[in-house]
Amino acid sequence: MFASRWLQVPLYLGLIVAQGVYVWQFMVELWHLVTGDFSASGMNIEQSVMLSVLGLIDVVMISNLLIMVIVGGYETFVSRINLEGHPDEPEWLSHVNANVLKVKLATAIIGISSIHLLQTFIRAREMNTETMLWQTVIHLVFIVSAIGLALIDRMLNSSAHDRGH
Repeated sequence: MFASRWLQVPLYLGLIVAQGVYVWQFMVELWHLVTGDFSASGMNIEQSVMLSVLGLIDVVMISNLLIMVIVGGYETFVSRINLEGHPDEPEWLSHVNANVLKVKLATAIIGISSIHLLQTFIRAREMNTETMLWQTVIHLVFIVSAIGLALIDRMLNSSAHDRGH
């Protein structure tokens, strides 16, 4: 039964492939930014550059989210990676557990949602009001969910502390 955890390894390998796709996407978007390929956007250059940079930030944040899931999930649910003392050990990895991972993922999703919402507001003239409203509501739901997860994590940690663990 315990060995079944190894069935998750292909899932993490698939996420590593997805990470490669995001690296490719980043390079394509960076190429468009550097070459100034904004002709089809119909916006002024400043808005186009801003949206391109936000797109790059979005890809990086999603890539960071993937790293947290790949490394943190593998370490939490499959096997220890044993990076203690390694100069590249992520600071957060030493105290990661399922609850910490959930809170980190929720805050990363809020960051990604924030970028998308900012892109929507920059394009406000092209967007209909209902779409903007729903994106804002969904963003607020992400925030409330993250706060809820953080509170649950805090309660679990304080109750474990009270029991002497």
